[in-house]
Amino acid sequence: MASENKPYFMGLDFIVDTTVLAPRVETELLARTSILILGEFHERKHLLIDMCCGSGNLACALAAASPDATVLAADLTDDAVRVARLNVERLGFAARVTVLQGDLFSALAHQGAEGRCTMVVCNPPYISTGKLLGESAHLLVNEPREAFDGGPYGISIQQRLVKEAPIYLREGGYLLFEFGLGQDRQVRSLLSRSGVFELVKFALDDDGNPRVAVARFVGHNP
Repeated sequence: MASENKPYFMGLDFIVDTTVLAPRVETELLARTSILILGEFHERKHLLIDMCCGSGNLACALAAASPDATVLAADLTDDAVRVARLNVERLGFAARVTVLQGDLFSALAHQGAEGRCTMVVCNPPYISTGKLLGESAHLLVNEPREAFDGGPYGISIQQRLVKEAPIYLREGGYLLFEFGLGQDRQVRSLLSRSGVFELVKFALDDDGNPRVAVARFVGHNP
């Protein structure tokens, strides 16, 4: 295994190495917002999905905050799945958090999750390929490209999330995802064009910048 360190995220310590994205403090905004919304539901037994789970930090944070919830976490790479499973096991969430491998929602095949999920959360790659070749190239020194590369415009994964999440969300469920600085207009347009999501709000970081989209699934188009 590559060299390890143990960053903290939402009060939990995670083992990570250079093959996965290290948990960022700014992603705690996504975790906190998700937990607050879950608290608005009367029921406590939820099925949750964490896409692009990386080290498993969001999945474990949600499981810690929602003791009756079950979480399906997924990532594409062998390394991310290995590290996430390690963290899930060592933090004591193996009974309620399952880590799967696949290309986004294809990882959930045969899980029986269609139409049952209260929430889908995701911290996707959202830096454009061009920026990774230039001003943001330093990010690739100690972390993998797939954790950052969001395609030509930085929103390739968000586009797929908005298209595919409705298969798994129950009506009234939520999709929450992080996005890059200045991408809020693109995200607003993406959700509006979907016809099945209502943008509830953008959660703001400490500097007042929109960084997390909160969208409610209002049902499939007739």
